Amino acid sequence: MKGEKNEKSKLYDSSQDNGVQTNQYSSIAPAASPVAQEDPFTTYFEEKVPIPENVNQIFSFRKLWAFTGPGFLMSIAYLDPGNIESDLQSGAVAGFKLLWVLLGSTIIGLLLQRLAARLGVVTGMHLAEVCNRQYPTVPRVILWLMIELAIIGSDMQEVIGCAIALNLLSVGRIPLWGGVLITITDTFVFLFLDKYGLRKLEAFFGFLITVMAVSFGYEYVLVNPNQGGVLKGMFVPYCAGCGSQQLEQAVGIVGAVIMPHNIYLHSSREVDRKNKKDVKEANKYFFIESAIALFISFLINVFVVAVFAQAFYNKTNMDVNAECNATGSPHTDLFPLNNDTLQVDIYKGGIVLGCFFGPAALYIWAIGILAAGQSSTMTGTYSGQFVMEGFLNLRWSRFARVLLTRSIAITPTLLVAIFQDVRHLTGMNDFLNVLQSMQLPFALIPILTFTSLTSIMNDFANGLVWKISGGIVILMVCAINMYFVVVYVTSLNSVLYYVLAGFISVAYLCFILYLVWHCLIALGVSCLDFGSRVRNQPALYLLNSISLPQYTLPSGISGGGGFRFH
Repeated sequence: MKGEKNEKSKLYDSSQDNGVQTNQYSSIAPAASPVAQEDPFTTYFEEKVPIPENVNQIFSFRKLWAFTGPGFLMSIAYLDPGNIESDLQSGAVAGFKLLWVLLGSTIIGLLLQRLAARLGVVTGMHLAEVCNRQYPTVPRVILWLMIELAIIGSDMQEVIGCAIALNLLSVGRIPLWGGVLITITDTFVFLFLDKYGLRKLEAFFGFLITVMAVSFGYEYVLVNPNQGGVLKGMFVPYCAGCGSQQLEQAVGIVGAVIMPHNIYLHSSREVDRKNKKDVKEANKYFFIESAIALFISFLINVFVVAVFAQAFYNKTNMDVNAECNATGSPHTDLFPLNNDTLQVDIYKGGIVLGCFFGPAALYIWAIGILAAGQSSTMTGTYSGQFVMEGFLNLRWSRFARVLLTRSIAITPTLLVAIFQDVRHLTGMNDFLNVLQSMQLPFALIPILTFTSLTSIMNDFANGLVWKISGGIVILMVCAINMYFVVVYVTSLNSVLYYVLAGFISVAYLCFILYLVWHCLIALGVSCLDFGSRVRNQPALYLLNSISLPQYTLPSGISGGGGFRFH
């Protein structure tokens, strides 16, 4: 017994090498950094929010409150201007018929977020950090570049959305480029609110979500949509009389709702990762909080879809032009005198609301868009820092990291704002949606891979049902988004674009197959593990310089050291 205790003591001591401590519920030891020890990060995620102790109830509102915050931060990605534009276009094109797609996408997003939260709770690291420790240099750099592209695309939509809102609120006095500069400046200011504490910053995000809920809720009450039509569209998965336009819109909803870089957001709560009960409890409360946050974001999205479905479904340009003329709107030239179906975006959406329901509807709409753009711009910057720090293991000051992550997206956004008219941004938004859709596999495949591995998640690894259902969901989401990409490329009607898209597609699919190959091995398909040093031992396939203190490995597997992808 004494020898056994000594052995355990040695294992425990080995887990504290370099000042880094692991535990029996996380097999991955974060890499120590002398710089990090001397000058620790000052981002708000380093702050630990204490969890109430000695609460023995099955469910505690005090504990739920302590865990509340990260889920709402994550849910903002479901309320960015790109999502709002997808919502209003869905309502105008298909009425209430695609609400069930929005509901399904939100549920899928919740399941994927559950995987990301569990990875963070069990390992103490977010997805980018785990990828850094498990993938070789070349795949890791490619993953980083792909996610950065997604963040740039999302950031452009969010900043442009804020600029459009400012243009509407100022009655055109603030040009698009001026709105971009204002948004970038105030984002820097808001980002440093974390100096006043994590809970205050989370409260600020909660305030912005409340502004969105009140603004778009006001529009919902004003328009008073058919409640029966809303419920039928939400729970009957059918689209009577729908054609290719409605199908493309449905695919666009999936692509807009499930954001790739959102999976990389990670929360910070004071969880004792050496205690299985505490880890299990943290997973439970994070899931409940995420479900509440996504339910609220779903309601806000429903408000937007229902407003445009009730008021503008089957409306023609002629109808809107006549209404705007009758109310004296200066923007009648936005709607040509023809019988084509009304095509709307965030800017035109505010204009038509003003024409039909008065100036108050336009300004309240703009306030909601401004809150959506500002909040999602901030979360996009935070996720950009996570991705850059995690993949590249950067140890920079907070200001340097914020400056770099903002600068990456600012140049293309300013160019668009300077050379593009505020009235003609729909084509750019479609392109950015396609760009983000293509990046989805680079977040979804790794998250399923890592959360399915016993060597990383121990007792909290995905079971068979989660592995199968997760694989099906990810396959379905990726297939839908690839269809969206193909539809977009074919609509360009250019042989040069087709050839270029062909070359990119080959390289893209090869890398996807690489990720899928390793994912299948990690899931236990050992027949694919040809040439690996850990054949028939998928539980250890991703181990890399890991200590396993006081942990019982699966039968036939011994600890001590590990492996990376090869």
